[in-house]
Amino acid sequence: MGWMSNCTGYAGGWGWIGGIVMMLLWAALVAGIVWFAVTRAPTGAARPAAHARSILAERFARGEISGDEYDEMLRRLT
Repeated sequence: MGWMSNCTGYAGGWGWIGGIVMMLLWAALVAGIVWFAVTRAPTGAARPAAHARSILAERFARGEISGDEYDEMLRRLT
């Protein structure tokens, strides 16, 4: 018996309150994981447009395109 003789059932005597607390903890954990995944997911159209503008700026900086070409392409992206 020993240390087990003090236990009075599931959850060390907490009964149905312990079950509710455990269920709430699991729900909070799942909600936290979902929240983290949703907030870290890239947004649909914003990222490709920003990436395209970055590439365009690099090409202009390297001298691959003129200022007029840069302005025209940037206008098309927005």
